[in-house]
Amino acid sequence: MTLKVFVDRMSQPSRAVILFCKVNNIQFEEVKIDLAKRQHLSQEFAEINPLRQVPAIVDGRFKLSESHAILIYLSGAFPGVADHWYPADVSKRAKIHSVLDWHHLNLRFGAMKYVFNTTLAPAFGRPLDPKAAAVAEKTLDSSLSTIESVWLKGSGKFLLGSYQPSIADLSLVCEIMQLEVLDEKDRARILSPYKKVRVWIEATKASIQPHFDDVHGILYRAKEKFQKQREITTLHSKM
Repeated sequence: MTLKVFVDRMSQPSRAVILFCKVNNIQFEEVKIDLAKRQHLSQEFAEINPLRQVPAIVDGRFKLSESHAILIYLSGAFPGVADHWYPADVSKRAKIHSVLDWHHLNLRFGAMKYVFNTTLAPAFGRPLDPKAAAVAEKTLDSSLSTIESVWLKGSGKFLLGSYQPSIADLSLVCEIMQLEVLDEKDRARILSPYKKVRVWIEATKASIQPHFDDVHGILYRAKEKFQKQREITTLHSKM
């Protein structure tokens, strides 16, 4: 049976799962769950994932949610996945898990909350929240500093000093890519202090091309849409 992947490409972890499948030639059926239309709250989707979150997968009778768990499962369940994504070496795996465990309450919390409260909230029927954005930005800045000083130590271009990307690189880069929808000045302000992070982002993107730009196309289009909205708002404020 064909692997089914339930995703919304505007979701950072959804893009990570899609990219992993594409780069490793895993055949799958992409099933869109539109978060803005609240399709993830339907009873039908709850039968796939009772937590009502994307991504989720169905592989035969096996159902699984949570992007990190999905990436680990796919690494072992499908032949031909290169070892560097999730190495057989137990100590290397443990290091990857340390990054993934850190990710959720640090980089993900900061990036997701900041982008939502500065840009995306109206699309979900919520108001922008500058105070929540300010708190999130502190977490985001601290997280980028940790990536720069801790996770990018070593001679390799990728996390944990590796010479090839792992599922940790994929997951974290997709998270940071959400900053694309921000005003370019804000995005540059946030990322400019972290040269090693910016080099790592580009190296990871290059390692997954052409799939990376294809999967992130929805984000690039959203960026143009939000930029036009900001320009209109600025124009009206001057009238």
